[in-house]
Amino acid sequence: MKETSLARMSNLLHALGDYGMVVMLLLLGLFFSLVTLTEQQPTPEVGARELAQRIKANHNTDSVVWIVIRELATDRAFAESLQQELNESGHKQIVQVTGLPRDARQELEAWQQRGDHIDIIAGNEITSNWLVFSNLEETFPGIGSPQIYRPTSYRWPNFLKQDNLLNITNQIAVIAIIAIGMTVVIISGGIDLSVGSLIAFSAVLTCLLIRDWAGSLQAGVVAMVLCSLIAILVSAAIGGITGGLITFFRLPPFIVTLGMMLMASGSAYLLSGGESVYQIPDGFVWLGRGASLLGIPNAVLMMAILYLIAHLAMKRTRWGRYLYAVGGNDEAARLSGVPIRRVQLSAYILSAALAGLGGIIMASQLKSGAPTYGQMYELYVIAAVVVGGTSLSGGEGKILGTLIGAFIIAVIQNGMNLMNIESYTQKVILGLVILLAVLLDRIKQHGFRAH
Repeated sequence: MKETSLARMSNLLHALGDYGMVVMLLLLGLFFSLVTLTEQQPTPEVGARELAQRIKANHNTDSVVWIVIRELATDRAFAESLQQELNESGHKQIVQVTGLPRDARQELEAWQQRGDHIDIIAGNEITSNWLVFSNLEETFPGIGSPQIYRPTSYRWPNFLKQDNLLNITNQIAVIAIIAIGMTVVIISGGIDLSVGSLIAFSAVLTCLLIRDWAGSLQAGVVAMVLCSLIAILVSAAIGGITGGLITFFRLPPFIVTLGMMLMASGSAYLLSGGESVYQIPDGFVWLGRGASLLGIPNAVLMMAILYLIAHLAMKRTRWGRYLYAVGGNDEAARLSGVPIRRVQLSAYILSAALAGLGGIIMASQLKSGAPTYGQMYELYVIAAVVVGGTSLSGGEGKILGTLIGAFIIAVIQNGMNLMNIESYTQKVILGLVILLAVLLDRIKQHGFRAH
């Protein structure tokens, strides 16, 4: 009876597959939405529009309106929008009071001495709550009984703010792109620990080429593209060396890629002299920081295109079928006529090339190249692949599952940042997530039986 229950549970976990990952992502989003639900203030323009409508509904156009703001750009935007809205509705007696609480007190004293009255004091969530405006009837009886107006707040999760969601997708772009190559390598039965160091190597090489050969700050678009392509090709060549050592000399992938990780990292430090390379033109940030016509960051758009291509390649091409065959049983694949060495070699070349592209995107985002880029990224990439359902044993996994896994990792990290969880605690939690994903993969493969 107990074995039957365990078997059913194993079958359930296997049946969930990618749907389980989607459910987990949705549950994580729901959880972080609930724990980050806080009081929110509208934008200056929206708050000013809402405030103007309330003032127009409750007061006539002869009312004297004070708009109280600080010397901040957001406050000035609020005041300009509110004054424009009130002017359009016929209000003419509008006074802007700018500064600190003591400046507002001096203005109130001056108005009281002149015997002028005030009908409305409008401010944002900060200025409208200054202590100087409490008990005005007692402190400044000569100005009348002005009503205090402030924008209406609302409750909304910090996690679901548009800026935060865009931040998640933009930050995950590099990891997700590199995870495509890692998925291919792991499906073919290997592992690649060098991708994090290749990020730094590619970023440094690209920026050095732009600085020393393409004209530095005066480099044109074509020159920057050529420098980036050279860095990707060099990274792919490194992947070719890695794949060659593994496929032709039968060296363990873990040891070879560990050695290549150290070599790529050391090369990045040697090329840059241990310093950041930042003498590159502003146009270079287009890929990492720019956005398309729909407001989608260019890096995210590139990530989506690459995932679509990779999904089609894995599902619809002979090369994709060969990868699964080699990872599932390389001896059976060899007997079936599959060119095992070429397939495995292509996987490592693709992984290294995408790591090189990831380095270029990171350099574009940060407008510099540094040998410190990409530290620990190989672990995050492997975590995204494993969480996404790819088996470390090889022969099983899906590209779209990796994308979901990358978002799960990003959502967990972002949510913990919003909750102000310490970085070392985040590492513990992320490690537990990885172990859980590996355990679930083991259960899916072999059930609850001990081996």
